[in-house]
Amino acid sequence: MTSPKPVTDRVSDALREILDRGAIELDTIAADAESLTHVASSLVSGGKRFRARLAYWGWRAALTHGDLAVDPDTDPGLDRVVTLATGLELFHAAALVHDDIIDNSDTRRGTPSAHRQFHAHHREKGYAGSGVDYGSSSAILLGDLLLAWADDQFLRTALSLSEQDRDIFATELRTMRQDVTVGQFLDNHDTVAWASIPLDEAVDRAQRVVIYKSAKYSVEAPLALGAITASASPALLSALRGFAVPLGFAFQLRDDILGVFGDPEVTGKPAGDDLREGKRTVLLAIARQRADRSTRETLDEIIGDHNLGDDQIAMIRTTLTTTGALDEVESLIARSRERALRVLDDMGVDGAVDRELRTLASALTERAV
Repeated sequence: MTSPKPVTDRVSDALREILDRGAIELDTIAADAESLTHVASSLVSGGKRFRARLAYWGWRAALTHGDLAVDPDTDPGLDRVVTLATGLELFHAAALVHDDIIDNSDTRRGTPSAHRQFHAHHREKGYAGSGVDYGSSSAILLGDLLLAWADDQFLRTALSLSEQDRDIFATELRTMRQDVTVGQFLDNHDTVAWASIPLDEAVDRAQRVVIYKSAKYSVEAPLALGAITASASPALLSALRGFAVPLGFAFQLRDDILGVFGDPEVTGKPAGDDLREGKRTVLLAIARQRADRSTRETLDEIIGDHNLGDDQIAMIRTTLTTTGALDEVESLIARSRERALRVLDDMGVDGAVDRELRTLASALTERAV
């Protein structure tokens, strides 16, 4: 008997089908639209599929929980959760496209970011006008197209649910969209309002951005949405949220550390790129709070300078280390992971779900990429 295909492979297959269908449909409009699906392919072909995996294990948690547990290998809901997971991957790709425009990022997953790819296309074809403007506007539209494709998957998922579950699903989906959008706005706002934020508030505000821009959208929502597709009880949903939010918080803190100290050969981004983009992270907020006035003024002057050199990057890394900010963030990651695992200890899910959620907890918080 052939083993079932892993859910991540099924999601990858579904993404390829959507892109292939999109290429055909867009070609009937205009051959020039081919660049949209070409760039989209570069975004969705890679990645770690964390959100897809979380959605699947949220579904498995609900399916195997309680007195009415169901064998996941025989439950027809697998197709439903694959559809959901595919939508989450498309939604994430759209968020990355828009995030890279906001941050003026040059790369994503070791390849040029979407707006840079469109800019290069403009240059290669010798088109008129500003290549930068063409790149940004084209990438915004690509992000919108990916959102539309994600909505197709979410609608298919919702229509397959009971009326009660559909309402819960719709509320969760709306909350996810709102949270990540407002979180992104707050990130953008606090970056430009940095100098006016009191030092004793900066860390809390940076943590709020982490929770709404990343933790709730990257971990809580996928787990909850997956569980809802299997009619999760309110008690299980609450427990999954208690596991997910601290884990998502730790996930983003690890990402912030990698953005400064990560190996470019592994992360696919230039060393210190987050510093050049001016990201006002929890790591940086703690360092500013603990640094002396002179060091703080130097940080404020150079963070966000796209021409930061290796010596300046090294100086900032030293500051993050000597102020204890790096150690404090590592401690926050460890404490958040432990908090998540304590919730998992009491969740009462079956052994396979428990093992996989623990594996994901480690992968999300101990990664090098």
